[in-house]
Amino acid sequence: MADTGIFATTAEVERKAGKNCSVVSKAEAYVNQYMTEAESLINSVTRFNWSDAYSTLNADTKGLLKEVASDLAAIYVIQYDMSGFTSRVEAEDMINVLRDAALRGLAILRDKKVKEFIDKA
Repeated sequence: MADTGIFATTAEVERKAGKNCSVVSKAEAYVNQYMTEAESLINSVTRFNWSDAYSTLNADTKGLLKEVASDLAAIYVIQYDMSGFTSRVEAEDMINVLRDAALRGLAILRDKKVKEFIDKA
């Protein structure tokens, strides 16, 4: 099976989910599902179809989309099974850090001035 996500790869999601995440939840089939969900969420929240425009975007914009999508997908990987972490607090702390980064990235992508900047880049 191959990566089907547009914005990020399974390996990038695995790195963010950490070494203690479930082997099942970081499997490519699961991550592909998480990436589809994350990409759809990003497109819906920002009211712009980044997936369709992806090939025309500059590297900075692609990097931001990669960050947000992999953050969201890593959250799904961690929350699937937290039993491998040294404590539930460790897993929750990782989720909180990833959530904060995803929310920051979504806010940037939603900003109309940033959209104008992206269009001109």
